[in-house]
Amino acid sequence: MRSIQMLLAGLVLLGGAAQAASLDLNLGSDAVQFEASGELVEGIQLGGGVVDSEYREDATVYHAQLMGSQHTSRREMGVGARWSQYDTDVGDGGGLGLGGYGYVYLPNLPAVSLGGYGFYTPDAVTTSELEEGYEVGLRARYAFTPNVDGYLGVRQLDADFEDERGSRTLDRGAQVGVRLRF
Repeated sequence: MRSIQMLLAGLVLLGGAAQAASLDLNLGSDAVQFEASGELVEGIQLGGGVVDSEYREDATVYHAQLMGSQHTSRREMGVGARWSQYDTDVGDGGGLGLGGYGYVYLPNLPAVSLGGYGFYTPDAVTTSELEEGYEVGLRARYAFTPNVDGYLGVRQLDADFEDERGSRTLDRGAQVGVRLRF
């Protein structure tokens, strides 16, 4: 719990130093996720977050990421690196992955955007018991105001640990969330 508090405090400080920032909270039937990010300079975001899931076993996954990003009236996208740290009942460890996100705003409904994200951490850049991991998600967002998005989505979070047969699903399912931008 103390590490979650330290992560949140660091991300709040990051948001204060950033030009633009966002806070994101989503809930599913078995999980909660919090993320924060800030734009260090135009087109470069630094962020992080935590997923706490009880999907099949207890799992907490922290991440910090550095992304190149672009936001226009038609699309929003980013590509970059993410460090993920897994603390689960079936194994622990961390690794450096690559991935990104992309959303397209619907021309006839400019408040609606559709898209998703994905990050993959290969065995070559992992530590401890983690052999590989990935997180993917799809979302449909609606901009209630210029600074508040609500969304519905699905997420799958998997990891492969030493001494385990195959990949373990740490979280899977629908989620509802809200994102604040400042």
